[in-house]
Amino acid sequence: MDSTRLDTRDIAILATLSREGRIAKTELAARVNLSPTPCWERMKRLEKAGLITGYRAEIDLAALGPHVQVFVTLELDSHRAESFQIFERTVARMDEITGCWAIGGGYDYLMQVVTTDVAAFQELMDGLLESRAGVRRYYSYIVTKPVKSDPPALGLLRG
Repeated sequence: MDSTRLDTRDIAILATLSREGRIAKTELAARVNLSPTPCWERMKRLEKAGLITGYRAEIDLAALGPHVQVFVTLELDSHRAESFQIFERTVARMDEITGCWAIGGGYDYLMQVVTTDVAAFQELMDGLLESRAGVRRYYSYIVTKPVKSDPPALGLLRG
């Protein structure tokens, strides 16, 4: 979807859904100042255009039991296109890696990892180093407490 075709109500729908994915459709319509049918039609159009890619629940991991969340920066041995593809395919198969982003600057990737404990994290990283993924080195940052985790302020992105 051409982003220039989004109006303020489309942005309001996206922003509300990014914060409250389970909001009732009638409540969503009221919040964006539309009647339910036009709101539903806009929502379906946004889904069809690929702007809404899914709906998720936020899970309190601490309530589930012990875990460790780690952010990892890493660089690859080689910077050939094939090396990046191999790494990305390897990471895609590892369930403990909950997020992975190619980044610019001194490192090639930033990963988010959630495991049961530090030993499980180290086992995962040892396996990644031993695989054909081509990791040269990595640096790990253990999360000691969550401070903020909000969806993007979509209204700010539309300058």
